Amino acid sequence: MRIYNVNIHPVEQPDIAHGYVAFSDGKITEVGTVAAGFVPAPEDIDGDGMDLYPGLVDAHTHLGMWEDGLGFEGDDGNEDTDPCTPQLRAIDAVNPMDDCFAEVAAAGVTTVITGPGSANAIGGQLMAIKTVGKRIDDMVIDPFCAMKFALGENPKTVYHGKNQAPVTRMATAALIREQLQKAKRYADDLALSEADEERDKPEYDAKCEALLPVVRGQKPAHFHAHRADDIFTAVRIAQEFSLRYVIVHGTAGGQIAEELAALQAPVLCGPVLCDRSKPELKQLSPKTAGILASAGVATAIITDHPVIPAQYLPLCAALCVRDGMDRASALRAITLTPAQICGIDHRVGSIMPGKDADFLLLRGDLFDMMNKPQMVFVNGRRIL
Repeated sequence: MRIYNVNIHPVEQPDIAHGYVAFSDGKITEVGTVAAGFVPAPEDIDGDGMDLYPGLVDAHTHLGMWEDGLGFEGDDGNEDTDPCTPQLRAIDAVNPMDDCFAEVAAAGVTTVITGPGSANAIGGQLMAIKTVGKRIDDMVIDPFCAMKFALGENPKTVYHGKNQAPVTRMATAALIREQLQKAKRYADDLALSEADEERDKPEYDAKCEALLPVVRGQKPAHFHAHRADDIFTAVRIAQEFSLRYVIVHGTAGGQIAEELAALQAPVLCGPVLCDRSKPELKQLSPKTAGILASAGVATAIITDHPVIPAQYLPLCAALCVRDGMDRASALRAITLTPAQICGIDHRVGSIMPGKDADFLLLRGDLFDMMNKPQMVFVNGRRIL
């Protein structure tokens, strides 16, 4: 099947005017220009001059974890009974029947990272999913794409109310270090037992087992951090344990953009379309993403759904453009860059042969809030 007579924005390559995209079995097979003599097949779709973009990628949400219109019954994002819960898996909590999935997909946001919130110093395993489906297992791109860590106000606030640690930033960092060190020791003991058949394996530990891919460098650590000092604490811990890491939110990132660029620290920036609801959001500004990207930081724009509903991801990017972000960087920040940061760019984030046939079509500028998708495809299936 082909969609033809469209202006294609591949992201990884220059735009293609009057082009076509061919796809089969859920994958893009060909991208090109409609040449003289082009004859559409009966099943092909005339794009009627619309603009075709890759399906959008929101690299930090809690979609399906806090369900729309429900209170405690649909709140499955924070297991705030233990400050260190790396063994928790988002796949066991996400409800794809949440009405928000349909709204998000119809807006062209076809892939999200979702998972635990930031109540705990270590919250659990984040996952990458498509936004269309009935059974979560069928929507998964990566069931464990990163481990969620949190610094700053949130763990302090939650556990201060329970009169238990952590109630300071020191304790939050100490708890993270302690659990990471246990995981490293667990990994070493496993390696020794595998090398020596007479040596017993360590007693099974669900927390350490979950952290093995993190301490081995196979999965990244996503650190919730707003303030500059919290960001650098994340960097410090990551360097101590040789972790691959990503800064989530990075609200004060504009103040330390050069330092983050020198560290090659990726940032999932946002949300921008909200109020300064707590002290550590003092530096909240739609200028931040542009400042980071201009400094050379790998920058993605996020909604933190349901803080900002994920269907407004293009609007968030438009606000960043209005406040100085380069348009091309803003498009990358909601497509290819988040896919790269989250290790799923082999599947999504651009219009390239071999990638998933996820795209949206609309008339004109993606960043014009008066425009909305006229067609959306996920895995080659039209859902709008």
